[in-house]
Amino acid sequence: MITAGIVGATGYTGVELLRLLAGHRQVEVSLVTSRELAGTAVASHFPNLRGRFDLDFSEPDAAAFGECDVVFYATPHGVAMQSAAAVLAAGAKVIDLSADFRIRDIGCWERWYGVKHQSPELVAEAVYGLPEVHRESLRQASLVAVPGCYPTAIQLALLPLLEKDLVDASRLIADAKSGVSGAGRKAATPYLLCEASESISAYGLAGHRHHPEIIQGLEQASGGCAVGLTFVPHLAPMIRGILATCYAPAREPDACGGELLQQVFEERYRDEPFVQVLPRGELPATREVRGSNVCELAVSWLEAQSMAVVLAAEDNLVKGAAGQAIQCMNIMFGWNESEGLAGIGLLP
Repeated sequence: MITAGIVGATGYTGVELLRLLAGHRQVEVSLVTSRELAGTAVASHFPNLRGRFDLDFSEPDAAAFGECDVVFYATPHGVAMQSAAAVLAAGAKVIDLSADFRIRDIGCWERWYGVKHQSPELVAEAVYGLPEVHRESLRQASLVAVPGCYPTAIQLALLPLLEKDLVDASRLIADAKSGVSGAGRKAATPYLLCEASESISAYGLAGHRHHPEIIQGLEQASGGCAVGLTFVPHLAPMIRGILATCYAPAREPDACGGELLQQVFEERYRDEPFVQVLPRGELPATREVRGSNVCELAVSWLEAQSMAVVLAAEDNLVKGAAGQAIQCMNIMFGWNESEGLAGIGLLP
């Protein structure tokens, strides 16, 4: 049994961490912070956790977190980089759900996030927390950068194609839709019910912060070759979920086909507990993975266009955030990867 602390547990990813950790047999949550709610019972703010946690929110304190075995940062970008070094120095492992340690190129990170990085020396130390790629490195990690929700879905969709050099990496397209919870728990007009319901809209056409993170992972999969990706995110009228439709033109059309693509994907993810490659002809839907740590994939071949089309569905708060963070923790501590994550998707 280990102890865990959560920095910034009042957002959607924070409460999702608490929900999932409540059923984890190897973890006791001993510290949960919120400057705004310090002294308030966690269960009074999140009634779904009644009877699960007898804890009050407390002020953030790096020394107190150092007494934990692992600390999750469920904070906005720019927070973890200010105190993660002190927590690590005190002996705790750190799992950061923000983007502070995801991008290796510090200059690139600073351009996209608009601030100077406070702990650039930790970026090289951080392990990118996509278990399907970095599982062995995670076993030895002290600092993990959990991937973003869009990058998780899009990378899982395109990795097998790039690893096998089946597609033209310079002309990839990702059209992705996300539920409103992906924007975080905040009172902002575009995410109010009357604004977001019964509507779907694109955003970030000029550039999205997740773009360089996705490129970084895809270029690694392609053996260091340059990757060209058109990425257009959309806000969908649902609470949770991401559906990414990814298009990849074949490098050699005559050497590609539906059966080959299906085989490539099934072999690539055969031993992955949280990636399900659907049978040919079946398509994923966000409702099927809602509340679960599963990413569903379906690959198709459009012969007339010589195009591979891959669809990925995930819960942005679970496999796209809190669930993946716990999956990484399980690997770091040598437990069964599925511990605390065996929940089945919610229907309806």
